Amino acid sequence: MTLTAAALLVPLLPFAAACGAEKSDGEQPGSGAVSAEQPVTGVRWNVDSVIVDGTTHQAPDGAHLKIEDGKAAGSYGCNNFTAKAVVEGDSVTFSEARATRMACQGRPMTFERALSAALAEGALTTEVKGTTLTLGTADGDQVRLTRD
Repeated sequence: MTLTAAALLVPLLPFAAACGAEKSDGEQPGSGAVSAEQPVTGVRWNVDSVIVDGTTHQAPDGAHLKIEDGKAAGSYGCNNFTAKAVVEGDSVTFSEARATRMACQGRPMTFERALSAALAEGALTTEVKGTTLTLGTADGDQVRLTRD
C-alpha cells in the first residue's frame, strides 16, 4: 500500500460521542450534583476496542481520547485528531474534526476506520464503571476505553 492510499483510509469526519451526566443517586442530569463515579471529561481514556456490527477490533497501543474545556483530542492509534466538543447532559457532540493523514507501518488502519466511523455515528450513550468507559451507538456498536 502506498502512502497516498494509506492516507486516504482515515476519514476526516465530524464525529459524536457521549459523556455521562455527573450526578448523585436520585439527582437529575445537569442538577449540579456530582457522584463518586469517574468523570468523563478531563480524563485521558485509552481506547481498548471498538465493536462494530458484532466484530471486535482491538486497539493498537496509543489509541486514546480526552475531552476537556470544549475540545476533544486523541489518537486513533496512528493518526491524531482534534475536534470541538459540546457536552449536554449525557451526550457530547463533536464538530470541526480534523485528523492527521499518516500511514504507520504495523498499525492497523482498519481499526482507525472502525473507531472514526463509530465516533461519527451520532450521539453515543455512555456508561462509566470504575475505570472503564463504554460509549454506545444507537445501532449497538461500542467503543470501550479505560482510564489512563
